[in-house]
Amino acid sequence: MNVRLSSQEYRAQTAKPKRNKYGAKRTVIDGVLFDSKAEATYYTALKMREKAGEVSAVELQRPFSLLGPKGELICTYKADFCFWDHKADRFRVVDVKGVETSVFKLKRKMMKVLLGIEVETTK
Repeated sequence: MNVRLSSQEYRAQTAKPKRNKYGAKRTVIDGVLFDSKAEATYYTALKMREKAGEVSAVELQRPFSLLGPKGELICTYKADFCFWDHKADRFRVVDVKGVETSVFKLKRKMMKVLLGIEVETTK
């Protein structure tokens, strides 16, 4: 028995799952989907530090609006992790990066200049 498929149906059946541009593997921990294993690993370590009382007020994917001089929205930067570090006694913004793109570098500079927030990177 021959079954005829349209070209769209054939592509849907033979298509491989889309691969991340930089080779990152999506990972789920505690019901939270992370873009990479490195990000999930950092989250696990951060949760352990939170239980130990070293950090608090942990936020995932917190957006920061970057505004121009007249109050117009230039862009939005979404940080991987934001938290209060009790050991360092300061607010920290951390981004887990395998590759620092030019867009990320620009947004990191804008965070420093416009909001006075230093974005830390880890791999």
